Amino acid sequence: MSIKHTASLAALVALLLVSATPFAQAADKPTDPQIAHIAYTAGVIDVEAAKLAIEKSKTKEVVDFANDMVRDHEAVNVQALDLVKKLKVTPEDNATSQALSKAAEEERAKLAKLEGAAFDKAYVANEVAYHKQVNGALETLLIPSAENAELKSLLETGLKIFQGHQQHAEHVAGMLK
Repeated sequence: MSIKHTASLAALVALLLVSATPFAQAADKPTDPQIAHIAYTAGVIDVEAAKLAIEKSKTKEVVDFANDMVRDHEAVNVQALDLVKKLKVTPEDNATSQALSKAAEEERAKLAKLEGAAFDKAYVANEVAYHKQVNGALETLLIPSAENAELKSLLETGLKIFQGHQQHAEHVAGMLK
């Protein structure tokens, strides 16, 4: 995987559009290269999810939320790219990354069939649920597993941002009821 692709280490600061199940598969302590790949995979997934929401939704709050996710991703990608280059980390594919990708494909297929309010509610509800799981995975698995102090720091920053995104998603979900 190229350095360009590893920029998505920033993914841990973005929303994910998949079920939480894949994190359960990360029972073994992941290595830094595996954590980088999980982050890369998560970033790709989230940008795609946000772009789908921007394309399909006609609701200002949902579109604004999705735009925020894209903006945050791109801002952190610059920092992540610098860190990955500095650490010379080559992301390593793993079962968690593979499960994330599979679940995201399934979820995108479901969302793609929805329109209007049904899409908005499903997209935002999924974002809320996933944030809860991602925050838990960061706290209990990814941050404790990271060996490199700078990687750990980036993940901790990501957790703070994710917590803010969860609150934002919950707010938008409340508006859609």
